Amino acid sequence: MFSEVYSAYFSAVAAIQKEAISRGITEKRMTEIVNKKAFAESFLSIVPALKNEEWLLLNHNGQTPVQKPPQMPLTILQKRWLKALLTDPRIAQFVSDISGLEEVPPLFSADDFVYFDRYADGDPFGDDNYIKNFHIILHSLKERRKLKINYSDRTSRRVTGTYSPWKLEYSSKDDKFRLLTNGGYFGATINLGRIAACELLDEYDPCLLHEPRMEAVLTFELIDERNALERVMLHFSDCRKETERIDARRYNVTLWYNPQDETEILIRILSFGQMIRVTSPGSFIDLIKARIFKQQSLLKI
Repeated sequence: MFSEVYSAYFSAVAAIQKEAISRGITEKRMTEIVNKKAFAESFLSIVPALKNEEWLLLNHNGQTPVQKPPQMPLTILQKRWLKALLTDPRIAQFVSDISGLEEVPPLFSADDFVYFDRYADGDPFGDDNYIKNFHIILHSLKERRKLKINYSDRTSRRVTGTYSPWKLEYSSKDDKFRLLTNGGYFGATINLGRIAACELLDEYDPCLLHEPRMEAVLTFELIDERNALERVMLHFSDCRKETERIDARRYNVTLWYNPQDETEILIRILSFGQMIRVTSPGSFIDLIKARIFKQQSLLKI
């Protein structure tokens, strides 16, 4: 309900309309705006719909019949949605200010969801020490400062080191945040829930950083039925990807992901059923076969 009314698509089209009202707009400029304000693949649907006058917002000369710039005030539904998001303990790590929404009831709560494909030992988002460390890490990422981190590794061995933070990522399957870093001769991937303490140090030069881990790559063919293209782009929004159009209904998608998340990616791929056909690598195809055979055997019990 929220995204269909005022989603990134509408924000991008509103920006295009504003520019078209003042001086007209070219296809190249539309693509630039869409790439900036929407998803990387959104130009595949937005620009053709505008250019071919499917949405009746622009003519073939790039001019619009709309006379006033579009306004996008928040609706009550949007405010309730935002209030629900801001009460999520994970989002609250980034934004804790709910000014202006105090009297608005949330649209839903965390208790309304039951997760059946997630580990139960997620991060302690309400722990004071966790929140403190999280804010220090955000500070270091924004100001590009090194961190002295004391944490427990996978074997519960206590480790202390100096690291340059690379990026922060979240695993929905593990329900945990991970900090990707550079430090010493090797980079480290540190679960935030394992950090006992961290301390801000001096600044570092981001140009000297290198990718701290290898990425796995996956290629699949997508059939765009029942809005599958948009759903895939949203479902894998946390992954780097490239999309190539084969014909009117088929796309070739290359996806890069953290090898540690392979099981999670496998589950996501399988959730699309026959809409996705994995073409490489062979090792991932073998994982799909093994998973399907396992499910078949369980159904026979």
